[in-house]
Amino acid sequence: MTLNSKIPAGPLETKWEKYKSTCKLVNPANKRQLEVIVIGTGLAGASAAASLGEMGYKVKAFCFQDSPRRAHSIAAQGGINAAKNYQNDGDSTYRLFYDTVKGGDYRSREGNVYRLASVSANIIDQCVAQGVPFAREYSGLLSNRSFGGVQVQRTFYAAGQTGQQLLIGAYQALERQVALGNVKMYSRHEMLEIVMIDGKARGIIARDLVSGKLERHFGHAVLLCSGGYGNVFYLSTNAMGSNVTAIWKAHKQGAYFGNPCYTQIHPTCIPVSGDHQSKLTLMSESLRNDGRIWVPKQKGDTRKPNEIPEEERDYYLERRYPAFGNLVPRDVASRAAKERCDAGYGVGSSKQAVYLDFASAIMRYGKVEAGKKGMENVDDATIKQMGDEVVKEKYGNLFEMYEKITGEDPYKVPMRIYPAVHYTMGGLWVDYELMTNVPGLYSLGEANFSDHGANRLGASALMQGLADGYFVIPYTLGNNLADDIRTKAIPTDHPAFVAAEKEVSDRINKLMDIKGKESVESFHKRLGKIMWDKCGMARNAKGLQEAIEEIKALRKEFWSNVFVPGDVNEYNPELDKAGRVADFIELGELMCIDALHRNESCGGHFREEYQTEDGEALRQDDQYMYVAAWEYKGDSNYELHKEALDYEVVHPTQRSYK
Repeated sequence: MTLNSKIPAGPLETKWEKYKSTCKLVNPANKRQLEVIVIGTGLAGASAAASLGEMGYKVKAFCFQDSPRRAHSIAAQGGINAAKNYQNDGDSTYRLFYDTVKGGDYRSREGNVYRLASVSANIIDQCVAQGVPFAREYSGLLSNRSFGGVQVQRTFYAAGQTGQQLLIGAYQALERQVALGNVKMYSRHEMLEIVMIDGKARGIIARDLVSGKLERHFGHAVLLCSGGYGNVFYLSTNAMGSNVTAIWKAHKQGAYFGNPCYTQIHPTCIPVSGDHQSKLTLMSESLRNDGRIWVPKQKGDTRKPNEIPEEERDYYLERRYPAFGNLVPRDVASRAAKERCDAGYGVGSSKQAVYLDFASAIMRYGKVEAGKKGMENVDDATIKQMGDEVVKEKYGNLFEMYEKITGEDPYKVPMRIYPAVHYTMGGLWVDYELMTNVPGLYSLGEANFSDHGANRLGASALMQGLADGYFVIPYTLGNNLADDIRTKAIPTDHPAFVAAEKEVSDRINKLMDIKGKESVESFHKRLGKIMWDKCGMARNAKGLQEAIEEIKALRKEFWSNVFVPGDVNEYNPELDKAGRVADFIELGELMCIDALHRNESCGGHFREEYQTEDGEALRQDDQYMYVAAWEYKGDSNYELHKEALDYEVVHPTQRSYK
């Protein structure tokens, strides 16, 4: 089956404007009769709930944290992209669109990406109006820095805590609507099932995580804004609560899962320190702005980094990719680091790390400061001290975090970094209106597959989440709900609600009744190891086939030997985790199936059999220029649907950052 993306006709530049001018509207009195459920309160969910509440819809928002402010969007560090061209360095809406399509290795949809680029500038204005404290130049103009995969400066930032500041902005907008009674907030609630009535999503079953009680909630539409599924790898930069459950339950109710194998590995993470670790910490990509990445030229060099002279260092990204240097996209930088470590040039006790060095940036900034103050013949120690202050201003909280975790002072010695799982480009398949193939069920932000193709450029996740919530869904939801204004709220004693609740209850009781010997955590760790080793930074057919069989066996063992302590009707985080890990095991199998079927390399999907002579990703455009959307047909049984990707404006070429 070929999927219809519903991209409007006409020139790329006018599609979204034309759509907004011609879509159906719901009048204010009717909006008050329509109920909308929003799952997740990160940037996509909070901005959608706030916007829809302000428009007059009756919104119910759900999050499993104790407050919407705890959503994982808060952890984003480096920034948010927008085509404002404040630096006068040649940026434009078209260039942001082009960089995003190229960065995604020509596996994203032109119409969606152009819309994202065109609303990006509005996001910055919206956030400034909310009081988000973006960094500013001396003149008062908003500051920009560079990010990977582009040659302009278009990333707006608030020190190393951009996600936190943006989330607080969206949270304030959300809480205002809560106070006005337009949004009802359900924290400590987890969505465990979609309720389908007459082929449409009409509600959810949620579990109150404090009391354990199951609840039924009706909605004319359901919006899933529940983030990504990187924790399928166990170790990732995601918050430990981040999971796939909401979109996986939707998938099992008929929503197609798009490109599940597209995983982003972030090149600048603090390396794994041992088996005791439960998550990894990101060092923002913004550090690649000023930091230089290198390894010793000599294999197995055990000298301290500061003892290795300049001529004995291999600045391998600058060597291999002179045009972009340290600012190549994440997938390229990650593979290059892995290649150096695999070849025996890794550093640190594990030899699974490379250096990210700020020494030259510190001296450069110090000289600029000395020049500003008219100081001449300044000694190196003073220059370094002044440079440290500038770096502290730009990246201070990141440096502090690194020192707390590793015990090393990055002002004095280079950071050690290694790639780690960070973001998932796959997710529920959605059309141009952000609706899944299930009527009434939408997916926003990282939970959908839509805008990043096979690799996301840095600082584009925050952009997509806020674009979807503030600027896209208010139009596209109305276009569909305009036909629903005669639908009265369906009582939750409807047979479909009763059946869905029973399904959830039975599943929970089944988990509790296993009374096995092995903890939920150990199953999650074992799944993560299979996924990282065989469906991680590099994949091959043999490994993927093995992984599929290993995951099937792991699933069987899970359902016969997992131990869940405690009781159903109480606060039971182990039970919550068991449900999430059960979903991860099923998802892991589908990711491997998807990776095995895609006989090419593109972006974050690197099949070892498909690479150029110099080790770059080798696409097969004549065979795989499509979105792979999988339909659930029963355990370990999936049917592939394809959405052809037509490039009318950008002509796909071999990606080069040289």
